[in-house]
Formats: sequence, C-alpha cells, structure tokens
Amino acid sequence: MALNVLVIGAGMGGLTAALALQQSGHRVEVVDRVTELRPVGAALSVWSNGVKVLKALGVGDAVEQASGRMSAMAYISRHGKPLTQFSLQPLYDEVGQRACPIARATLQQLLLDAVGPENVTLGLACTDYRCDDDGVEATFAEGSMRRADLIVIADGTHSMLRERALGHPVERRYCGYVNWNVRVAASPDLAPLDQWAQYVGDHQRVSMMPMSGDADTPEFYCFFDVPLPAGSTNVASRYREELSEHFAGWAEPVQKLLERFDPDAMARVEIHDIEPLETLVGERAAILGDAAHGMAPDLGQGGCQAMEDAWVLARMLDNAEGDIAAALKAYDEARVERVGQIITRARQRAETTHGADPVATQAWYAELAEEDGTHIMSGMSKTILGGPLA
Repeated sequence: MALNVLVIGAGMGGLTAALALQQSGHRVEVVDRVTELRPVGAALSVWSNGVKVLKALGVGDAVEQASGRMSAMAYISRHGKPLTQFSLQPLYDEVGQRACPIARATLQQLLLDAVGPENVTLGLACTDYRCDDDGVEATFAEGSMRRADLIVIADGTHSMLRERALGHPVERRYCGYVNWNVRVAASPDLAPLDQWAQYVGDHQRVSMMPMSGDADTPEFYCFFDVPLPAGSTNVASRYREELSEHFAGWAEPVQKLLERFDPDAMARVEIHDIEPLETLVGERAAILGDAAHGMAPDLGQGGCQAMEDAWVLARMLDNAEGDIAAALKAYDEARVERVGQIITRARQRAETTHGADPVATQAWYAELAEEDGTHIMSGMSKTILGGPLA
C-alpha cells in the first residue's frame, strides 16, 4: 500500500529515508527549515554498514567513487612515536565492504539527486503536527499545513518534533570536548594518502582521514579534539592561534597541518549526545537519525545509524502492508536497543579518548602500543555486522 510520507529534515538521515521510502513505492515529500543545504562538518566516515545501505539504495557505487581510499589505520603519540599501525583489509574481508569516508556535501548532493530536488522543499520550518483518524497534519511557521499518512522526524539533534512525538523533553548532554574539523589538501608529509592517522596525547587528538576519491586533488578530513568546558570562547579568527597553543610541541605533521588549514572553512562543535531513548516512535511518527540517537562521533556511526534507520523503516512498512502502527512497532523493536547500545559505546570511547578518567586514558595509550589491530577491528566488526544488511 502506497503511503503519503512527510519527511522533516533534509540531512543524511532524512534524504536516505526519503530514497528508501520512494523505492518502496511511497509518495514522499522532504521539507527543511534551512533555505540552503549547507552540510555541518567537513566529512562523514561512512563505515561498511552504512555503505551497504547506500549500495542497496543504488547510490553506493557513486559513493565509492567519490570517497577516500582508507586501507590502513595508525595511532601515533603526540611526539610522533608510532603506537600501532595495521591494514584494514582483514576487517573489510570479514564484513564484505570497505569504508567510504566522503565529503558531507558530496554525499548530500548524491542523495538529493537520487531523491529528486523537486521532492525537497527548503525554507519551511515545521513547528508542530497533530494526528487524527485520517493521518497527520503538520503545521509550518509561516502558517501553511501539509497532510500525510506518516511523518518521519529527521530534523537533527536539536529536534523539537521529537519532543512532540515522545511527549516529554529530551536533554542534550555535553560530552566534555570540542571538535574543530576541516578539509585539507592531502600530502604524504602529513600522512600516507591511504591511511587514517590519529595523533593522541594529553587527552587530545588530531585525526587525518582520506576522504576524496579524486586522485588529482586528494583531501584529508582533519579534526582536532580538545577537552574544554561547555560554552568556551569561540572566535573563528583565533582558531589557528588557539589550536597552535593546544598542540604546541606535538609532532611535525601536526604542526604542518596547523599551518595549512583554512580557518574560514573550519567548523567548531561542542560535542553532545543524548541518553538512549526508550522508544523511537510516536503516533504515526518515526524518529530517526540524530533526532533519535544523537551520539558522540567517536565510533564514526552517527550517519551510518541514520542510514540503517531509513532502511529498516522502509522494510517494516513493506512487511506491514499498510498497517502503519504495526510497522512503527516493528521499527522500534528493531532499532531502539541497537542505537542505544551504540550511543553508550560512543560515549565510553569519548570518555576514554578525552580523559574523563585520566588513569583509564593513560592505560589506553599503553594498550595502543601493544595493539596489532586485532582488538580494534574486532570492535568495528561487531558494530558493522550488527546492522540490518550484515
């Protein structure tokens, strides 16, 4: 049975959901409050479980072409001493798909093209919705209304509609650190072009991840993590100076990176997550993406879980043959425990990396020096193979 579906939010989760629902034969309209799609953050580390969803939706080959080739991983001390370095090929062989780190803008454009720009309306802020026997009526800030059979709430971590669906507020929780991220031209004097290099020390981190599939103009997705109090001063004109202070004395590639990034192209984000939700649905409403499971980025799974949400929601609607309540119940049962566990694991990883318990962080540094990749890839594999397309 074809439904009229209203998707609120044109980010990665909303567009992936729209594409999955369209391919199941539903009539989908996507709306977003922004007047122009400007992805937040330089890139997205789409791990194998996310790539499998994108391939099933027909955009995976284009994503592979546009993404970075990440064949190895390394942790390095702040002074430049190698801690561990290993090939990711055993992981890819086990899970049957390589990871595809990609520019957010590129991925969003690929999804937008697949959904059809004519099915996306920008500059409309959904402020509320109500349900009746015939469906859902959504209200927008400028006074217009739209009707649908189902509303998909994919309006991000600050979602107000999430609270409308759940009937209670959801507080965001500060994870204790600030992340600066930016795209930088890749070069071997920063890191090998096919390796994800992470420098760690002093509870801080610098990361360089290959993210561009263009051999002529390769790029790294780079970020700097620093534990700071919430609400710390944010002055874009001081980003280079501030980061140079935080990372004074770090290894030469870090110093070169500090010289080369463009502060005007850099985003600064205070990292938050939410407590795992008890349910991801309301009456005629499915919550997905960051609205459903805002998490620390330390497992690289935020976008991948949004893609999984979209795939599972479409499949549950297929199986329910028009019974929306049954489909939402099945979606909830399939997703709430998995995303809750990943929120918790990402939080634990963030705490270890960024010194919530300094003794635990020092122990982690010591473990890295003994690591051959087996333990790290085992954790990645567990996450990937727990997805719906394992």
